[in-house]
Amino acid sequence: MTKPPFDAKELTIGQLAARSGVAVTALHFYEEKGLIRSRRTPGNQRRYTRDTLRRVAFIRVAQRVGIPLRMVGEALARLPEERTPTREDWARLSAAWRAELDLRIDQLTRLRDMLSDCIGCGCLSIDRCALRNRNDRLGDEGTGPRRLLTARIADDSRIPPS
Repeated sequence: MTKPPFDAKELTIGQLAARSGVAVTALHFYEEKGLIRSRRTPGNQRRYTRDTLRRVAFIRVAQRVGIPLRMVGEALARLPEERTPTREDWARLSAAWRAELDLRIDQLTRLRDMLSDCIGCGCLSIDRCALRNRNDRLGDEGTGPRRLLTARIADDSRIPPS
């Protein structure tokens, strides 16, 4: 694959994949989800404006820090079309993600700290297991792993101290 000229206004999907380090299949997926756009040539080949490189980088960085693609799409939808996201754009959009990231960090920290007993046990049946939910008592609170997704873990009196 030859490198496109610096002043090329459009890139083929192969050029975009090579320059961004993202697989062609991932670029198809991003386009299907509305994260990036292309135009079609008369021969039905995709062509991407050069600013798509920055958008793909933006998507990859956001994914790397754990931002769901849905949220990335919402952020990119707030940017003007065919404009490269700027440093200011990134600062504004990433600030909105800070609370989400803080929550994820907190949840992962609690999960890591609580799983030390499970690593040795494996069956999740020891009496002090924080994941244990005898008689589905937590089912009334909602779906999913309630003790891992809430801040109540440290305050739950049903969990004996380690």
